[in-house]
Amino acid sequence: MARLPHAGHYFTRYIDGLLLCGILLLMATGLITLFSATDANSARVTSQAINMLVALGVMWLVANIPLEHIMRIALPLYAAGLFLLLCVALFGEVNNGARRWLNLGVTRIQPSELMKIAVPLMMAWYFDKHETTLRLRDYGVATLLLLAPVLLILRQPDLGTALLIASSGFYVLFFSGLSWRIMAAVAIAGGASLPLLWSMLHDYQRKRIMTLLDPAQDALGAGYHTIQSTIAIGSGGVLGKGWQQGTQTHLAFLPERSTDFIFAVFSEEFGLLGNLLLLLLYLALIARGMVIAANASTQFTRLIAASITLTFFTYIFVNMGMVIGILPVVGVPLPLISYGGTSMVTMLLGFGILMSIQTHPKLVKT
Repeated sequence: MARLPHAGHYFTRYIDGLLLCGILLLMATGLITLFSATDANSARVTSQAINMLVALGVMWLVANIPLEHIMRIALPLYAAGLFLLLCVALFGEVNNGARRWLNLGVTRIQPSELMKIAVPLMMAWYFDKHETTLRLRDYGVATLLLLAPVLLILRQPDLGTALLIASSGFYVLFFSGLSWRIMAAVAIAGGASLPLLWSMLHDYQRKRIMTLLDPAQDALGAGYHTIQSTIAIGSGGVLGKGWQQGTQTHLAFLPERSTDFIFAVFSEEFGLLGNLLLLLLYLALIARGMVIAANASTQFTRLIAASITLTFFTYIFVNMGMVIGILPVVGVPLPLISYGGTSMVTMLLGFGILMSIQTHPKLVKT
């Protein structure tokens, strides 16, 4: 008599075990660090745990969506996101000089978060549709699909989100086979246009870049974040000061210690050894994502898997770079560690797509 499959099998059949283990380990690390960063604020930790559960639920739902359905939502999702960005530009709420939120009455949404997934999905869908007749014109169209939301988000202004979306689109262009000569020409043109781009930046953005070169010129203002975070990281040494023993953190010198600068908290308390272990966890997730991309059966799945994985890498690089003082402060969270629900859901939605690519029957071109 044949045995009936265990109920748990249906729940986990589209979940990639290696990705899930890495995600859960990083989430646990995030909760431990957040507990210390918030001075044992159990309510804040509980709130983040709920954010994580919601994000894991979204990941599970997306992982169970067949690949052909994911392809079908690419165009409507992008169109809806672009429409919402236009609504933000016209009717969005202004907070601290930035227009990023759209009030729907029952709730507020930040449409730029949606575009972190919608843009690479749309570009991958477009390249998949034109795979057999790919020409230079198609790269131009794809670039316009990328520039439209990026420019709208820069206008809000939200440099950090615009940077992440631009990088996700660039990865799609790169893996679709864009010529090195074209990329070199664009890089040269970009370098030549730096004076123009500088004039287009807001005053606070220019100040952040100048402060990066010399934080001490405004040690109690724009340079404060960088100075305090580098002190925290350096004081951690090799083994760290111990959990909940970080002086920069608990004497309230370190700003935004539960969100953008939580890596400084982790570094001070767990030291260089803890940082190496954290980087290994991140590297394992990135490697698994690239393996999924390499094994993908179609242009669409290959491009979207590579873009999601390398955008995750960009989150890590930009956050750690700004905390250690080699990049300007742009407000990018440390993936799966920083406090926050929106970015957590967005990232795990991406991982859900990766799991769907890995576990569902492979798409075959017809």
